[in-house]
Amino acid sequence: SEMTLGSMLETLIIGPLKFIFEIIFQTIYELVQDPGLCIIALSLAMNFLVLPLYRRADAVQEEARDKEAALAPGISHIKKTFSGNERLMMLQTYYRQNQYSPLHAFRGSVSLLLEIPFFMAAYQFLSNLELLKGASFGPITDLSVPDQLLVIGGLTLNLLPILMTLINFASAALYLKGFPLKTKIRTYGIAVVFLVLLYNSPSGLVFYWTLNNVFSLLKNLVLKVIAPLREARKAKIAENTENAEDAETEETAENYENTGTSESNEELRRSSGSAEEPLTRKNPLRKPAAPDGTFFTLSAAFLTVLIGAFIPSVYISASPQEYVDLTNYFHPLWYNLSALLLAAGFFLLWFTVFYRLAAPKGRIIFERILAVCAVLCTVNYMFFGTKLGVVSSSLRYEGGLTFSWKEHLLNAAVAAAVIVIVLLLVKKMKKAAKYLLAIGMASLLLMAVINTRTTAASIKELQNQPPTEEAQITLSRTGKNVVVFFLDRAMGEYIPCFLKEKPEFAELFDGFTWYENTISFGGYTNIGAPALMGGYEYTPVEMNRRDTEKMMDKHNESIKMLPVLFLNNGFDVTVCDAPYANYKWIPDLSIFDEYPAIRKYITKGTFGSKESKQAAVRGNLRNFFAFSVMKTLPTVLQIGFYDNGSYLTAGGQFGNATQICYSRSTSRGMDRSFLEPFDVLLNLDKLTKFEEQGKDQYLFFYNDSPHEPMLLSEPDYQPAL
Repeated sequence: SEMTLGSMLETLIIGPLKFIFEIIFQTIYELVQDPGLCIIALSLAMNFLVLPLYRRADAVQEEARDKEAALAPGISHIKKTFSGNERLMMLQTYYRQNQYSPLHAFRGSVSLLLEIPFFMAAYQFLSNLELLKGASFGPITDLSVPDQLLVIGGLTLNLLPILMTLINFASAALYLKGFPLKTKIRTYGIAVVFLVLLYNSPSGLVFYWTLNNVFSLLKNLVLKVIAPLREARKAKIAENTENAEDAETEETAENYENTGTSESNEELRRSSGSAEEPLTRKNPLRKPAAPDGTFFTLSAAFLTVLIGAFIPSVYISASPQEYVDLTNYFHPLWYNLSALLLAAGFFLLWFTVFYRLAAPKGRIIFERILAVCAVLCTVNYMFFGTKLGVVSSSLRYEGGLTFSWKEHLLNAAVAAAVIVIVLLLVKKMKKAAKYLLAIGMASLLLMAVINTRTTAASIKELQNQPPTEEAQITLSRTGKNVVVFFLDRAMGEYIPCFLKEKPEFAELFDGFTWYENTISFGGYTNIGAPALMGGYEYTPVEMNRRDTEKMMDKHNESIKMLPVLFLNNGFDVTVCDAPYANYKWIPDLSIFDEYPAIRKYITKGTFGSKESKQAAVRGNLRNFFAFSVMKTLPTVLQIGFYDNGSYLTAGGQFGNATQICYSRSTSRGMDRSFLEPFDVLLNLDKLTKFEEQGKDQYLFFYNDSPHEPMLLSEPDYQPAL
């Protein structure tokens, strides 16, 4: 499977908004544990967040309407007087003379154009939110289904959509007072469309949109009260300013007449504090700071490349095959592309929308904030949290995410220094700052491309491997059966605990030998495994004596040692999941090609549920971007954003793909990386057949369920959500 053009556009445009919805909702939920209250908090947070955006959009719409009204008489005259091409040419000339384009008509619909993606994001998020299932709030018994609160006779109606529409009408009536009829018809028509679209939607979603309409109504009420007061205040200020300027002009003229000479006039200037500035309250010759769109775009592009391209590519290219499931194939580069689209949506699309709608002073502030973020994010990623241990394929740190108070203090001090330096650089040497951003972005992009090529090459090798057959283990009822179970990272010192807790294990494992005084030669597969599989000739010391041969070749030799010995002594041989064969995360079974009689299989993933596999893919499509954001945050924010490895995923949507551990004995969800090999162990009977008169059998069976620890429910230690 792969991402389609439609899903890419959705990720770019809707994905960032949906991500913000989720982060806000889950943060509130972890505090209050009530979905209804979370919806209220989400509505308030989003409305206050976008309030400046909508205020500016309203101003743009008002400017567009005023412009259209001013041009209307001229346009009407041209349409009455001319026709055909002549009318078209006259209209174009008239528009050009008045600096107007027909495309400016779209400015009158800015609020609607903004509302559509926000509505789509809310619809996608709240319509499929697991936390709402069965959750009640006030008279609403289930936020995941229509409310059905209004019963008239035998007819059941959904009250919330009707209430939402009435509030929408009231808000529109207040806002549209004095507007043209066509604008009113369009606005009321949109309210009716929302009623039709949301009538049978989950009550949680309609509740959210109703709250938005309440907020809009209150906003319009406040503006209607404030607007006249503001206009009166502006008029008074203008009048006072005009009077002050007239008085100042008279005073200046009088001083000039009294002094009479240029020398005296120069002395007057010096006494006023400046020999160069004229006698005005502000120097009209001093050029005010102006917005710099190029600088803003460079900062946004830098953040897009850093968070969306470079950081994900680093982690994927380190072990590309770790992110591949042969039974549910999904190329890991799609994860990188998803992160890039989300980052581009955030920084290049939505930040640009906010920037373009902002006033000039607001744009300047935006530019400086984004430049600081670009440098600060780079510093946080490069110098903090670099020794947190192994990151799993589900983007969780095996040892958790922790920082000492010293690291927090150092990070805060560095952040303060970065902010001061960047602001000074932007103020004094903006051109140099632009060059630095461009060079940094190009460097990150180049490294991301190199990492992407590494990933593509590794996956291509995997794709070139011939597909393996469905595993089949054969055992003999009359001959010898030599069975080796290799459990990666299993803890031998736990065995006495197992036997004490469940004595029946001793009987079940009758015939096996437990060598209790053993220890691995290393903590990693390529160091510790060869000696276990091949004997003392494959300890690190002995392997290093053969310093003219590749480590990979010696590792492969150790894997083949026992299978080939038993094959040469008349046994049928079966090997399942040869560990790290050919130094590949997904074992390259071609190492046995010279021994066609050896049966070789990959069992991992054979019995995993399709739902779990798809959930894992969805989780990584979202969380690679979230992981990159987390890595660039200040350390004090990283722990909360990491959220025990869930990255504030609302309601554990990927609970059957990732387990979130809150302590050594409490957790939520199940971990796919454990379940896939564990399911193979549970289904060994389905893989095994018995021969009455078969040959002697040798089985090497590798399984890495202990490699990815997961909490199991007591007392029988079973997986549970």
